Amino acid sequence: MSSFKVHIVGASGSGTTTLARALAPELGATALDSDDYFWLPTQPPFRDRRDRALRHQLVIADLKHHPRAILSGAIIGWGDDLEHAFDLVVFLSLPHDLRVSRLRDRELARYGQVNEPFIAWAAGYDDDPPTSPTRNRRRQHEWLSERRCPVLRLEGDLTVAERVALTLQQLAPLSIAAP
Repeated sequence: MSSFKVHIVGASGSGTTTLARALAPELGATALDSDDYFWLPTQPPFRDRRDRALRHQLVIADLKHHPRAILSGAIIGWGDDLEHAFDLVVFLSLPHDLRVSRLRDRELARYGQVNEPFIAWAAGYDDDPPTSPTRNRRRQHEWLSERRCPVLRLEGDLTVAERVALTLQQLAPLSIAAP
């Protein structure tokens, strides 16, 4: 397959962006991140949301522009034409405490401090019943069950190399390989 689209999803801190960036060179693909479409560029970042129609338009344009693309991050509710545009969806899941610990470490490394409201929001992903109507484990599993393409579930604290290898194994029968 000369062109393909892979979507990597999971809770904040589960490693979606890391896997997309590691997988892209293996497949000669472009790594895209949903945060770059969802959020307007601000300082500090992640403060102002981009208009929904514009974010949808931008990500669709980039997916068309890049025949081999890997999109990391959530796009739930962005529209069927986008949500069903993938040849494979990879779902990453980490134990709650490990994921939140990694988020704290990432916040400290990036910004020199931890944004506690963000950590509380991200930690709520695993709440049952959900505390967020859209960004929660239950809704993400429902969304995954609605995909028309194969879904690869990678659960647990796997290394990036292990995740890349398992994703490549899943892609092989789809005739997706490096150019």
